Amino acid sequence: MHEPDLRRLLDDVAAGRVDPDTAVSRLRRLPFADLGVARVDHHRALRQAVPEAVYGPGKSPDACVAIVGELLAAGTSPVLLTRADADQVAAVLAAHPAGVVHGDLVVWNPAEPRDATVAVVAAGSADLPVADECAAVLAAAGVTADRLTDVGVAGLHRLLADLDRLTAADAVVVVAGMEGALASVVGGLTAAPVVAVPTSVGYGSGLEGVTALLAMTASCAAGITVVGIDNGYGAACAVLRHLAARVAT
Repeated sequence: MHEPDLRRLLDDVAAGRVDPDTAVSRLRRLPFADLGVARVDHHRALRQAVPEAVYGPGKSPDACVAIVGELLAAGTSPVLLTRADADQVAAVLAAHPAGVVHGDLVVWNPAEPRDATVAVVAAGSADLPVADECAAVLAAAGVTADRLTDVGVAGLHRLLADLDRLTAADAVVVVAGMEGALASVVGGLTAAPVVAVPTSVGYGSGLEGVTALLAMTASCAAGITVVGIDNGYGAACAVLRHLAARVAT
């Protein structure tokens, strides 16, 4: 349940449009519902401005079906099943067919469009799966990403050709493997919050993303937020927190 939904419910009770028993029935799902296989956190959107997502790895297809069903029954928007395998996707779509598949991410109940501009910048085309995950999560939350792809530091003029788009964004996500230098470059070009995502792409001593991760955390562009390796979902959530804080102030 989101804060506006809770306020509307309380207003409806105060105005007599909803009786107290009906309101109590709706509120019973707060703060969580115990399904046995999981305790589904319906209170998270109120606390964090981002609802709970269903992380697929380690869960049976039946568990995914049950958790997604609980979120849908509560009216959660959006409902996300992340990093799902083929069996999980098949099971949840059979039970809840309104889901839309984006790679290994499935989305139900996307949010209404929001007035925000977020640039998702991918250093190379090899980084696209992570950038795509980030953009899909943002879209589910009502934010359409402005995509800049293949603009890594090996050809910096490619990024500078779109500098106006970069500096116009309310927030920027930088997805890069190799040595992860693009995050520092972007962090030095814009005042907007920058969320850096190291990817496991790289030659030689890339160390499956560890080199990019360490480089981003050691960036000389102060204030960059760095999430874990290949964590496009986490980057999107970091941006959504920034946007929520902007609205609150």
